[in-house]
Amino acid sequence: MSTSSVLYDVPGPKAKARNWMYTAGFLVLFALAAWWILSVMAEKSQLDADKWTPFVTDGRIWTTYLIPGLLETLKAGAIAMVIALPLGALLGMGRLSDHAWVRVPVGTVVEFFRAVPVLMLMMFGSAFIVQFVPAVSSDFRPLYAVVIGLVLYNASVIAEIVRAGVLSLPRGQTDAAKAIGMRKGQTMVYVLIPQAVTAMLPALVSQLVVILKDTALGGSLLGVNDLLAANRQISANYSNTIATLVVIALLYIGVNFALTTFASWMEGRLRKSKKSTGAVVGVGDVNDMATGANSLS
Repeated sequence: MSTSSVLYDVPGPKAKARNWMYTAGFLVLFALAAWWILSVMAEKSQLDADKWTPFVTDGRIWTTYLIPGLLETLKAGAIAMVIALPLGALLGMGRLSDHAWVRVPVGTVVEFFRAVPVLMLMMFGSAFIVQFVPAVSSDFRPLYAVVIGLVLYNASVIAEIVRAGVLSLPRGQTDAAKAIGMRKGQTMVYVLIPQAVTAMLPALVSQLVVILKDTALGGSLLGVNDLLAANRQISANYSNTIATLVVIALLYIGVNFALTTFASWMEGRLRKSKKSTGAVVGVGDVNDMATGANSLS
């Protein structure tokens, strides 16, 4: 007997045949699009060997531009992650507070910074440093501005992820903690947050990937010597803009793939523990709960 769930019915023979036809059609269209793109690139001499071989034959591209740029990207992303994660957790717990004088201001801060584009926050950070922290060297100002923008935006998003993760737990968890005399703070730290970690992990990893990718805004607009900024220097020396962007994109894909693979491994280990509830919080859940009522307040 075929199995099904509330959200998904196992397709029958006709549906399977139709799915195979859709898949085949998509692959044909994808192959045609790839062929057209490669043809245009060939006509524009973008597939010539002299534009691609320097990445194999000239080590200076890697040692002078790509590797230093990648390290700068990882540094900016790591600093922002280290600050945004605990700050977002604190803001998320603040949004779940029973006290309106805590919950309302924290909610206002979170909603404000979630609504402002991250690039504007980076520009604000740069202007703030120029006006009020002149002691910061101009060499470090772009990096600090990028980190400020990433932290303000992503900590607010992480706060909603934490809130959604806690709200996804059964109400009985909180009731049981109250029954044994635990205070709200103790319930949050020792009961709810540890159980919500696995539910939050997919959305958290997605947000960490966003942090890493958004560092490119600093390289393109604020003068950070990150991975994307290396494109300008390599293109100026080797006249291979398209090839350089492809290589840089592959490096971003590799780093993000490593991050998500590690997170998937960690999630699997956590789900085997007794603290997992089986619930999973996604980005859509975060947005839905952000507009809903706070059931713990």
